[in-house]
Amino acid sequence: MAYVRGIDLNIPDAEVTYYPGFFSVEEADKYYQSLMEKVDWVQNKISMYGKENWVPRLEAWYGDKGMNYTYSGITQEPKPWLDELLEIKSAIEPMANTTFNSVLINYYRDGKDRVAWHSDDEKELGPNPIIGSVSLGAERKFKFRHKRFLENGHQIALDLEHGSLLLMKGDTQKHWKHEIPRTAVPIGGRINLTFRVIVSN
Repeated sequence: MAYVRGIDLNIPDAEVTYYPGFFSVEEADKYYQSLMEKVDWVQNKISMYGKENWVPRLEAWYGDKGMNYTYSGITQEPKPWLDELLEIKSAIEPMANTTFNSVLINYYRDGKDRVAWHSDDEKELGPNPIIGSVSLGAERKFKFRHKRFLENGHQIALDLEHGSLLLMKGDTQKHWKHEIPRTAVPIGGRINLTFRVIVSN
């Protein structure tokens, strides 16, 4: 992995830095193929308006023992770290200046898979969570939306490249939501790893 200078996105009420090409194409390709084969993927169900629906992507939760995580009514117990996950974690921790103890992995099978507007602000993550998001595979659009100033069009879009790292710190989750929208453009699969620090259970 070569040194990559981060791009400060200068988003108000947030601390967001983007590192395109954080992993080389060769490294990113290797991790994508390996994780596709080794990760224990599941498709969860969530309850909305009294109706159960399939989550529109595959998911997995890995981390230190006891680092349970609850979101959208789903409680995840961590599976033991894979070697590849530990390698990626070790590579991004110096940039985040923290030690991650868990990772949520999403697999977007095609352009129909998505994640809706949300913030990573669950109580287990503490008041100012640090999120290290690594993208592998097909490039997808990542959108930010300010929680208070929607009428003024406070949205920001970013294309997350294969092998990139996106760091979100400080008050980002307090003031902003984010999503990966659907796209009608034919597109391949994407694996997204969001490394986190569980501070309470």
